[in-house]
Amino acid sequence: MQKTRTTDPGLFQLNGKPGWGVSFPQAMQHVLAMLAGNITPPILLAQALKLPDDQRILLIQAAMIIGGITTLIQLFPIWRFGMGLPNVMGVAFAYMPVLLSIGLSYGISAIFGSQLVAAFLSIFIGMGIGKIRKFFPPIVSGTVVLSIGLSLYNTAITYMSGGSGAGDRFGSPTFWIVALVTLGVTLACNFFGKGYIKVSGMLIGIAAGYILSLVLGGGMIKFDNVLTSGWIALPRFFSFGMSFPVGAIISMTLMYIVQAVQTIGDVSSTAIGGFGRESTDRELGGAIMGQGLCGMLGACIGGLPTDPYSQNVGLIVTSKVVAKRVFVIVGALMLAAGLIPKFGALMTTIPYSVLGGATVTVFAAITMSGISLITQQPMNYRNKMIVGISLALGVGIYMVPNSLQFFPLAVQDIIGKSPIILSFVVSFLLNIIVPKDDTAEED
Repeated sequence: MQKTRTTDPGLFQLNGKPGWGVSFPQAMQHVLAMLAGNITPPILLAQALKLPDDQRILLIQAAMIIGGITTLIQLFPIWRFGMGLPNVMGVAFAYMPVLLSIGLSYGISAIFGSQLVAAFLSIFIGMGIGKIRKFFPPIVSGTVVLSIGLSLYNTAITYMSGGSGAGDRFGSPTFWIVALVTLGVTLACNFFGKGYIKVSGMLIGIAAGYILSLVLGGGMIKFDNVLTSGWIALPRFFSFGMSFPVGAIISMTLMYIVQAVQTIGDVSSTAIGGFGRESTDRELGGAIMGQGLCGMLGACIGGLPTDPYSQNVGLIVTSKVVAKRVFVIVGALMLAAGLIPKFGALMTTIPYSVLGGATVTVFAAITMSGISLITQQPMNYRNKMIVGISLALGVGIYMVPNSLQFFPLAVQDIIGKSPIILSFVVSFLLNIIVPKDDTAEED
């Protein structure tokens, strides 16, 4: 929705007072854009860890609650926690490889224990962002984002094939038909749609795949949990427990550092696109500190780590709608959805082939974002080798897990279960050690 399509000037002022009638549609546009992305990570994690249905519902509820709380804290800072700018926060896909690695190695209690510690430590990253920002140029952040995208493809294909719970039906043509229809509708909306259709492409694709799954039958969708779930429920504290394996804490802490780099990009895009200025160190640090505070709260109620949603940043940039009132509505709607167990139960009925077909577009976008970041710097020999060696070691060791079989278990868990951490460490160190090279791009 472009700025010229509305006449209420309050929408384009941070502290403007647009009417509720024009604010609500703008807010719904943001909710539709982030909804599928927010509920999918907890669903995928629950399936991978084979959690019971009641815990799957709790994870989805917590994802909506912590997304709403983080959105509101970023909008209305508490001391230095929060950036004071509009954005929509939700569970981050980028954490998925590390979450899966920790969960499969130590159990879900280790996810939330390591998240509690890492989120606390990330607050200090936010405090010192002005001093450490220079150590994360696009060549480092882009390499990390690229490794995240590449590591997620295995998850996408597994779910397109029916998910690990499909048994003998794994890879069935039925699953692939549903997944490809979901993917086709999502891409069609993104390529050819406008306004609400374009920004809600993933949600519309999931709806199309869901309807097709109902038509095809075969037990892909069951409503038992929806019928038995309640209407209202408050979040439950420490329902998943907490444990603190050292390897899990190190992995999660490094991932929080990586995600801080991506947050810098999203907040900068919001400031430039929505307000026509550069973001301040106070705003960048506040955004990271706000995520850290909410990450600690999320660990207590089952809410996974959050970050700004790029699709919602894109909406802000294109529409120029920045009024706080709009994003208050967004946060309130997310909180309301998180307090309704039937909403979470309904989300768990989405077939994994549908989720796979929809999320492969997100994973592809993450991959290409990494490439875009990398190419912001000249592709001379130095930069090519930093990217190439980092990915070769990170992705290569991940693909050959036995390569570290004689190393301590902690080392295997930190750098062998996901390519992200090693790619980050190698690119970070090489960028510091290798002399700067400002020569032009090589052919």
